[in-house]
Amino acid sequence: MTVWAHAGQEAERAVLEDQAARFNAAQDSLRVALTLLPEGGYNAQVQAAALAGDLPDLLEFDGPFLAAYVWRGQLQPLDSLLPAARRAALLPTLVAQGRMRGRLWAAGVFDSGLGLYARRSRLAAAGARLPAGPADAWTAAELDTILRELAARDEDGAVLDLKLDYAGEWYTYAISPLIQSGGGDLVDRESGRAAGTLDGPASVAVMTALQRWIAGGLVDPNLDGAAFVAGRAALALGGHWNWPAYSARLGEDLALLPLPDFGEGSRTGMGSWCWGITRRAARPADAAAFLDFLLSPDEVLAACAANGAVPGTRTALARSPLYGEDGPLRLFAAQLLGGRAVPRPVTPAYPVITTAFQEAVDRIRDGADVAEVLAAAAAAIDREIADNDGYPWPADVD
Repeated sequence: MTVWAHAGQEAERAVLEDQAARFNAAQDSLRVALTLLPEGGYNAQVQAAALAGDLPDLLEFDGPFLAAYVWRGQLQPLDSLLPAARRAALLPTLVAQGRMRGRLWAAGVFDSGLGLYARRSRLAAAGARLPAGPADAWTAAELDTILRELAARDEDGAVLDLKLDYAGEWYTYAISPLIQSGGGDLVDRESGRAAGTLDGPASVAVMTALQRWIAGGLVDPNLDGAAFVAGRAALALGGHWNWPAYSARLGEDLALLPLPDFGEGSRTGMGSWCWGITRRAARPADAAAFLDFLLSPDEVLAACAANGAVPGTRTALARSPLYGEDGPLRLFAAQLLGGRAVPRPVTPAYPVITTAFQEAVDRIRDGADVAEVLAAAAAAIDREIADNDGYPWPADVD
């Protein structure tokens, strides 16, 4: 059985290779042939293989691109292939990411966490409170005041790290939850259209606030990727992957907080790499057997110990020292379990949506008119959808 996965960090690769080896050694009837492909060009390589009719049996891919794979007829549903108990154990966010038209097409071993890292000592000096959880998050106005209080005590006034050095998909993953918190979104989730939503008043208000913080010198450009750990910024938008370096550097002075509430409640990003069985798989039950193995609690915890991500099943999550009830990163798990996480739009148009939004954020960073930029992005998205006749569901996929 052929299996393709992205070549992540070294520890992650080592765990997956070990998992494949142990699975092969445990039985004689099936052998996993694992291929690791470079992460940077992974999606392009997969699409090239799809056009050539050369996809593997089991495929790993980044969650937001699921709908495009399904729409092109490259995957088959997992509902009758994965055991019901295993599917029931998946985090609700991974189910939301992997489900289309009432079927589950992908399952992730792990999910992601997004929050606001803070230096406790600097917040105390600025007289800022520490939110107890998502329901107690700072309002946007409160955060604005805190930023200015922090800036008044800072050498250059740049006290917020938005990870602007990440760019790319980071913009969609990390900034769209702020828009959703304000009542906007990338597209309308019912119609799939962007006009009136991405460029609506709520979205414009949130992006105007971000532009104001950037233009006002409150945001560190983070050119060296070290704004928070070096002490220049007191607050940092970040993910679960930032925890090891941040906690090692700051210790007890580090706090993890929910994202601010722009009016409709704090929201967070979610989603990550996941697995799907391709339509090319001649024996899908074999591919499902290996996926079932990867989703067992011990294997989920092994993968998450390597990459630091949120365990993707409730059973593994309960045993996690980081994300369990008393873990220091429990906030990430609580957000995923508590309905605070919004999946990126599950639509074949997603590649165009995220590209248009990324370009919009870059222009807004540079000072362009927010309303005009978002209107142009919405028009580009809707034009793509119209050019594809609304992405009608292919008959052969059913």
